[in-house]
Amino acid sequence: MADCNPQHFSADCPSRLLFDQIADKWSMMVLTVLNQGPLRFNAVKRQLGGVTQKALTQCLRRLERNGLILRRVLATSPVAVEYEITPLGRTLHEPFKALYGWTLDKLPEVERARQAFDHRNGEGSLKTGAVSLSPVASGSGPASAEI
Repeated sequence: MADCNPQHFSADCPSRLLFDQIADKWSMMVLTVLNQGPLRFNAVKRQLGGVTQKALTQCLRRLERNGLILRRVLATSPVAVEYEITPLGRTLHEPFKALYGWTLDKLPEVERARQAFDHRNGEGSLKTGAVSLSPVASGSGPASAEI
């Protein structure tokens, strides 16, 4: 196994690849949505505003490969597929809940830092920094699912 010094973040370290795969744009949200119970593909997609079919398919495949979700083919007509979080996937619930709580708690501070940065640099809202989590904080919208 490659050197996995946490201070170095070696590209060869298997833990880095796993971290990249569970902390990517959609994985934490998919696991949170599935934590509520098994869902079909379109039910997952409806709860994740903005996710494309391709991105969701790729995310679900990565999560399945890593043992965090199960893909079950249902013998219906037409054939349907449902996804369910595994016991291993459920172990991520508490860390994700803590991270989500941090985002809600620190959002005003982060928004002030963004505004200060933009002001210092003579910029309006940067495209990557303009994401507002306000619907989450207010409890509305699909991202406000109970974590």
